[in-house]
Amino acid sequence: MELSLSENIRKMRKERKLTQEKLAEALGVTVGAVYKWEAGLSQPELELIMEMADFFDTSVDVLLGYRMQDNRLEALTKRITELCRTMDPAALTEIEKTLAKYPNSFRLVYESAGIYLAFGASNNDKTQLRRALELLEQARILLPQNDDPRISEASICNNMATAYLKLGECEKGLQLLKDHNAGRVFSPEIGGYLAVFMDRPDEAVPFLSEALLDGISGLFTVIAGYVFLFRSRKDWESALAIVNWGLDLLTGIKTEAADVMDKTRAEMLAVLAYVQARMGRTEESRDSLEKAAETALRFDSTPDYSFKSLRFAEHPEQALMYDILGASACGTTAALLDLLGDETLAAQWKELTGNE
Repeated sequence: MELSLSENIRKMRKERKLTQEKLAEALGVTVGAVYKWEAGLSQPELELIMEMADFFDTSVDVLLGYRMQDNRLEALTKRITELCRTMDPAALTEIEKTLAKYPNSFRLVYESAGIYLAFGASNNDKTQLRRALELLEQARILLPQNDDPRISEASICNNMATAYLKLGECEKGLQLLKDHNAGRVFSPEIGGYLAVFMDRPDEAVPFLSEALLDGISGLFTVIAGYVFLFRSRKDWESALAIVNWGLDLLTGIKTEAADVMDKTRAEMLAVLAYVQARMGRTEESRDSLEKAAETALRFDSTPDYSFKSLRFAEHPEQALMYDILGASACGTTAALLDLLGDETLAAQWKELTGNE
């Protein structure tokens, strides 16, 4: 069994911006002792390992670098999952039995917390919700074991916020989300909590607005990705459906004002022309490309990169959108057609826009 105690002591000390001298002082040992631990020349006594784990807010297993490898744990986890599919309360009994055997397995603790949260939220059971919070706090301590990039302290805190909301402790949940809202990842939840559950709609406005802006921007990136996916499969019906849905979405969220949404519309119309061409709808393809060119030229004549035409969002003109394909609508659409690899449409685009 390979441990990584020395590396973890050094790593955790540096994470807390402590010198070896400061750590030695906190633990009541000599600087030489800390040096030898980190160099792997000696190991601290068990009592000191336990004290260090407490000092670093982690578990002894994590500090040692010990990872559970047990097929029995896999089998038990699978059984719990099966029980959860029918919301069988026996799952909770199985969880507690398994946690008693493997209390320091991050995966088990994290998944168990999620199950307790699901049961507690569905049944409005405060005891189950409190247990979910206990396990989520433990999961935060065991987080260094995690090797799933989809799980982070932020995602754990999101689950904790949900538990607090169901417990009626909305302020605690709200503050957790605000504290971990890097990249505005929790703006939809914050806005929703404030408007729906806390009767503070005015305070919700900036969070809802930025969530709408981010959502729209992200959605069109997803649509583009799907078009290329369906292109690789030659599934033109699906490609046509998702592009038309995107154009309908644009129509529904846009006012008559001109802004960066027109640039997006030009790109979507060009993609529509491409899909129609692949389906043999030549006249429809030409018509869509002409509409794309008209829209792109209009945008480029008076470019505006704000979202002022976006409905529902308040003060959207304060947000700007930049396209990695370029600044002008004509240029980015040409680049998009190049990526799609359609020389005929690319030539038609140059003819319609004068884009070289």
